Amino acid sequence: MDRDRIRTIEELEKRTHLTPSEKRELSSIIAHHPMAVTEYYANLIDWDDPDDPLRKMAIPSIEEHELEGSFDTSGEQDNTKYRGLQHKYAQTGLVLMTNSCWLHCRYCFRKRLVGVSVDEIVHDWSEILQYLRRHTEITNVLLSGGDPLTLPTSRIVDSLEKLADIPHLNFVRIGTRAPVVHPSRITEDEELVKFMRQYSSKKKRLYIITHFNHPREITPQSSDAVNRLTDSRMAVINQTVLLRGINDDPAVLAELQSGISKIGVAPYYIFQCRPVRRVKSGFQVPLREACKIIEETRSMLDGIAKRFRFVMSHETGKIEILGSRGTRVYFRYHQSKDQTRVNEVFLRKLDQDTGWIDP
Repeated sequence: MDRDRIRTIEELEKRTHLTPSEKRELSSIIAHHPMAVTEYYANLIDWDDPDDPLRKMAIPSIEEHELEGSFDTSGEQDNTKYRGLQHKYAQTGLVLMTNSCWLHCRYCFRKRLVGVSVDEIVHDWSEILQYLRRHTEITNVLLSGGDPLTLPTSRIVDSLEKLADIPHLNFVRIGTRAPVVHPSRITEDEELVKFMRQYSSKKKRLYIITHFNHPREITPQSSDAVNRLTDSRMAVINQTVLLRGINDDPAVLAELQSGISKIGVAPYYIFQCRPVRRVKSGFQVPLREACKIIEETRSMLDGIAKRFRFVMSHETGKIEILGSRGTRVYFRYHQSKDQTRVNEVFLRKLDQDTGWIDP
């Protein structure tokens, strides 16, 4: 699989011209946070446009030298119970399956992990399964990483089977960008889709959490991948990240939400970009500006396409960003590590450059 992905400066030069200075800068960045771009996704990029939004998401830039922020903005370390298992919200267990992704998104909030470290991914399933069985408040498990669908089909099958006999689990979610960046993983692997169809029909319902960020990612191939999943009794729902220079335009964001709804993908969340080190300065939109973008986007959409919640995945919980009036931004805890705060509404006065809130 690696031979089909752009990983080196030499492979990148086959697509676009780089000056000696750019090559030095990008080599330095890749040494810390590796590059990986599928052939399929590379063919969607307009290589003649240095500001192409798909290029910005996939190809390193010198802004990744900026170190302001944190590598763990959501408190994942504090919520890790065993290696590979996080339990932050009462009803959800999060299992980190791998540190590999088909495409290494440059805005990734797990930049500390993807392509870099295996220290946080699952090692001993027995401890995790014991924990899940003890904690009967957990109604669902999210398989994440990295991208679980980069793993061999046999590993995916084995992992899902481990969860099948836990009675209080109602469903399993799989977080993957495969429909967006490598749709053939789904359209050409009949064994994988057949197993997931049977599992979702007879054992635990499967939800596929995917990640379209721009309308140009909606292609005949990605639509075919979505159809294979939905035809196999799996719901496909989408998480978008609001990103500077990519989808921070209401018309673009509205086209995206309408487009995914048209192909059968349900809008779920739009995330405020986290203040991740090497990400924040290049991709984060200030909150007051972001609220205006979301409000204008919703005004262009029908009821199905505007079902998403605008949220931030904060260290204290998943906080819905309700809107702004002047300097005031209104929030509500959609999920919280502290269960007593769920649905709590609060406001903050923010200046025009603030992109995140303190705990």
